[in-house]
Amino acid sequence: MNKADLINKVFTYRFSFNELAITRARLQSLMGYKPGAAPKTLIPIIDKIFSHVADYCNIQGGFIIKDELSFNQYTYHLSVDKIDFNLHEIVYKQVESSEKIALFVCTAGHEISNWSKKLMAEGDLTTGYIVDVVGSEVVETAVDKIQFMLSEQISAAGLKISNRFSPGYCSWNVSEQHKLFSLLPDNFCGIRLSNPALMYPIKSVSGIIGIGKNISLNSYTCKTCDMQNCLYRNRRTSI
Repeated sequence: MNKADLINKVFTYRFSFNELAITRARLQSLMGYKPGAAPKTLIPIIDKIFSHVADYCNIQGGFIIKDELSFNQYTYHLSVDKIDFNLHEIVYKQVESSEKIALFVCTAGHEISNWSKKLMAEGDLTTGYIVDVVGSEVVETAVDKIQFMLSEQISAAGLKISNRFSPGYCSWNVSEQHKLFSLLPDNFCGIRLSNPALMYPIKSVSGIIGIGKNISLNSYTCKTCDMQNCLYRNRRTSI
């Protein structure tokens, strides 16, 4: 596919839970346990969750690529199709060499969050918490796959991608999610946005990825960011 064919084309994907290849060891690591160190009481709970979780996932996501861009290096603003984003310095510096921008969303679906809430409401706080952790990892792993598919699409055109960045991180105001969604098809991947810019289903992510000849995938600049509870802290940085 040539560069012109990529612009404004909508790419969508669906995944099963099994396609994500999330392991029990990965889940235990996300919960803060070193390999083999999880309490024995948690193992059967995790096993039970893994035996049912596929029934509670409705995983879908996608992206659209835009090339009408302008940058302001003094204010760290990026304009996409005349929609102005105040990215702040950290995100801006990672995408300022972009020739195109991919806007993406992805969701694990309503079901897994509803399952977690139901378990907690019934007093099973441990299982509910673990299901919540699984839901977060489902959507992040699905976005990893979507980012890889974007990389494959644009590599044929001799281009590369940046890391992905989401509103709400690295000082980029979460309210700008409304601007991002204005550039996507209505109800894209079944995700809607509330007035305070919260996504529903809850286990959803959105953001941008820079595209260009001089773009590169770098280690996330966690040392320069003051957000401690960040999904991207300590995640993989290569596709």
